[in-house]
Amino acid sequence: MQDHRKLKVWQRAQEKCVEVYLFTADFSVEERYGMTAQLRKAAVSVGANVAEGSKRKSKVDKARVFNIAESEAAEAMSILDLAVRLRFGRKEEAERLMACYDELLAMLESLCEQVLG
Repeated sequence: MQDHRKLKVWQRAQEKCVEVYLFTADFSVEERYGMTAQLRKAAVSVGANVAEGSKRKSKVDKARVFNIAESEAAEAMSILDLAVRLRFGRKEEAERLMACYDELLAMLESLCEQVLG
């Protein structure tokens, strides 16, 4: 597979990760080791798993790691939803990020299908 840095899904995942870091910067200090850390970890993991999967040798292994990236994107969406419910950060920004992660999920699913052929 090509260099992961050339994959649009990896580029988008990295952009969204930066946005998640900016979004969570104003979360309460009590959440530093809770929701903030968990959301950031999930956001980081999406792009990291795309990079890792792109270097796996077998198709099945590639798809498995890309599926883990999907799981991390879904986790980020769930935590963003919780942030909205708890009124952490701006609701509009959280909803925009959720929509972006929804797009990433579709891209990741397509990538898995492409790999498995």
